[in-house]
Amino acid sequence: MADVQDYKQETRYETFSYLPTLSSDAVRKQIQFMVNQGWNPAVEHVEPSRSFNHFWYMWKLPMFGEQNVDRILAELEACRREYPNHLIRLIGYDNYSQSQGLSFVVYRGGR
Repeated sequence: MADVQDYKQETRYETFSYLPTLSSDAVRKQIQFMVNQGWNPAVEHVEPSRSFNHFWYMWKLPMFGEQNVDRILAELEACRREYPNHLIRLIGYDNYSQSQGLSFVVYRGGR
């Protein structure tokens, strides 16, 4: 049993949180994938203490039809500047299935 490692208790928010932190290039590639799928990006944020018990706040309206990755990144950064201690996630809404096609936390407030 000595070779069994302890599980480090850390809050997990989505699939990517089990991987090493995404680099800015990896985030850009995920956003490009979302745009290529035709999904509508939306930015949400919330205080870390409220992340599991409450709905997340929407940052502006979803960016319907936005195809420019730099504009999406600029909105993520604007939200981060406004709420530096919040968790900030990007969601890709799929019009066809009327559901989320992609959702991941981009910034983990205060880190």
